[in-house]
Amino acid sequence: MKIKSPHYIVLFFLISLMLSACNGGEDNGSATQIVDYQQQKESVEKANRYLVAKESEDINDYIERRGLNFERTGTGLAYCILNHGRGLQIKRNEMISIEYEVRLLTGDVLYSSKQDGIRTFTVSKGGVESGLEEAVSFMRHGDVAEIVIPSHLAHGLIGDGNKVPPRATLIYKIKIL
Repeated sequence: MKIKSPHYIVLFFLISLMLSACNGGEDNGSATQIVDYQQQKESVEKANRYLVAKESEDINDYIERRGLNFERTGTGLAYCILNHGRGLQIKRNEMISIEYEVRLLTGDVLYSSKQDGIRTFTVSKGGVESGLEEAVSFMRHGDVAEIVIPSHLAHGLIGDGNKVPPRATLIYKIKIL
């Protein structure tokens, strides 16, 4: 596997710190262990802040390159309605179908409805990325949109176990059918 990003190095560092924090179940209450734990906790928090800031910077760079007017939400989601449909606003618990293409910030296509078929799900019932659910709540039937989903609203630290790598920001292009 070719490493393309410093994110994997920081993730390896975090995992190493967590493993070194394990003491095999022993608890002798020493002050050294408490200090070591505090230092490890601070190191993990610092590494996590770095990763969040780096992902935010990467998202901002992507949005700037696109030159589109993306709306931002408080969760970090960004979306842009490319074509407005004439349908009704999407509602909670409504079953919807979408045409889609899922890419990484690098442009690599991971999934698409052309290859994998139309995706149908019930809004607010889970089963899809929370960022996708949030984005469709701002849309109408017939809308076409581009959505930037930060990793914490997508597949997080572990990816999807298939094509989405760990800590991946996802770009969705969707059409609500």
